[in-house]
Amino acid sequence: MKILQATISPHLESILSEMGVGKDAWESLLQPSREANQGDLTLPCFPFASVLRKAPQAISDEIAGLFPQLEALASVSSVNGYLNFTANPEWLADAVLSDQVHIGSALENSGRTGETVLLEHTSANPNGPFHVGRARNAILGDTLVRLHRLHGDDVRAEYYVDDMGKQVGVLAWALDNLSEVDVNELLSEREPPSERWLTKADHQRVRWYQAAQILRKDADEERKAQIEKEIGSMVHASEHGDLAVLESFEAAYTPVLEGMLATLSRLGISYDTFTKESRFVVDGTVAKLMETLDALEISGAADNGAGFLDLGQRGLKGKTEFFYRRGDGSSLYATRDVAYHMWKWGESNRLVNVLGEDHKLQAKQVGLTLEELGQKRPEVLFYSFIKLPEGKMSTRQGNVVFMDDLLEEAHAQASAVVRELRPEYDDDKVAQIAEAVGTAAVRFNIIKVSPEKGFTFRWEEALAFEAGSAPFIMYAHTRACSISKRAHALPTSPIQPPSADAMPEGLVELLRLMCKHNDVLERSVREQKAHLFALHMLELANAYNGFYRDCPVVKENEVDGFAFAISQMARELMRSGLEGLGITPIEEM
Repeated sequence: MKILQATISPHLESILSEMGVGKDAWESLLQPSREANQGDLTLPCFPFASVLRKAPQAISDEIAGLFPQLEALASVSSVNGYLNFTANPEWLADAVLSDQVHIGSALENSGRTGETVLLEHTSANPNGPFHVGRARNAILGDTLVRLHRLHGDDVRAEYYVDDMGKQVGVLAWALDNLSEVDVNELLSEREPPSERWLTKADHQRVRWYQAAQILRKDADEERKAQIEKEIGSMVHASEHGDLAVLESFEAAYTPVLEGMLATLSRLGISYDTFTKESRFVVDGTVAKLMETLDALEISGAADNGAGFLDLGQRGLKGKTEFFYRRGDGSSLYATRDVAYHMWKWGESNRLVNVLGEDHKLQAKQVGLTLEELGQKRPEVLFYSFIKLPEGKMSTRQGNVVFMDDLLEEAHAQASAVVRELRPEYDDDKVAQIAEAVGTAAVRFNIIKVSPEKGFTFRWEEALAFEAGSAPFIMYAHTRACSISKRAHALPTSPIQPPSADAMPEGLVELLRLMCKHNDVLERSVREQKAHLFALHMLELANAYNGFYRDCPVVKENEVDGFAFAISQMARELMRSGLEGLGITPIEEM
């Protein structure tokens, strides 16, 4: 709790300085308490024992005895060598009511912090519909964009379009060489496409891609060799900046990309800019970069003329050779990635990339290469993959759960729940609420899991509507909205905070979490861990329910001014926090 930390730190500094302990020795040790019964802040005194030649318990006892009585503190206690500080609930209430808790906006850049962030996420190959396996990148990335904005940063959400890779080449070849009859025949043993998506280009074009993949695997040797030659020729031409080939690639993938973006928009995901990989080939940036890399002291050449950097000289373990040029002079994907990052550093003072765990090696290689060129590494959030119960998802193999289908199922299940709870609602209102609740359930199921942890996708978990889910937070917000509407029609008493002794448990817990709100947000942004904020929002919603139970806002047709003010502040924090998670803060459920 930073507002409490700022209040007590000068007094700690004075006491510890007199004892012979400098600020640099304790400042980083003063941290939020791990358990609520330990207070709000804790200082371990063990590191001071050797300097002061005293037992940690004796040190913490001494500091507690010397600490002045402050309005901000309810207690200072010494327990087993730890110094625990507990905030005074009255002081917390004053902090909330005096706008010391920043609300912010997740939907627009404020520039409050002075930080400019370029956050690249998703960047999925545009060769088929968006599936659940890809969703973690997009949802995590979009949530981080929103949380950075909520924090007060200027953020640009960036999509890096892989417009010259082999997968795009396969799609372009298939569209040029296979008829609809060919495709249907090749995919005859697979489940036919849903009639629901007959007009959605990404669902249609992925069939051409899958058919081509079957031919590449199962055709006779002569046909396979010819297909590989034709695809390879196109990809090779694209890597040399052939505009005609790049235009044919763009014509092939653009409808697919538009379909993917339409799916993502349903989840509230959008982008500020799109940058094509080919841009840096066509404008000559990559060619100049390869010349620069050739001149580095750690550069070398393979027998076939391919250029590489020996990053083992810079501490890289394992695969130490970073190839940046093929023997024929063309660039590799990683080379273009370096050029892209050099450009990005010219656009922002902080770069964040969201990448799957399979990109760790390349990310290290790109980072070391950037440092060799005198540039900083980007920050990278790596995440583990989502799996199906039977194994890994693959567009190539056709064993995927498409996001469009998941969202339709989420909408249907949410509709059933809303109709049961609110039979008086008309169809339009049910549909509106169901869309918000369904997409929220899907997003939150992914956000709440720590990114380094993999998990298996299960329908019943993705669409959960009970405690621990997004609908649980949404319902707490609607409850606060209902109170607000009711209260505005009634007379309100003056704001008079109760004494600390008279504050019920539900109120105290809500005040504590509200005063921690910005701390959790800052940590989530600093460490790129959206799940920390998601779990905090669950706690906040639960605390609001406890407040609702213990502190009636309306009594005998009069509004308690203090309780209402706290409820309104909590409502705003829940609203902005829900927006930070990409969840629509509806006012009725």
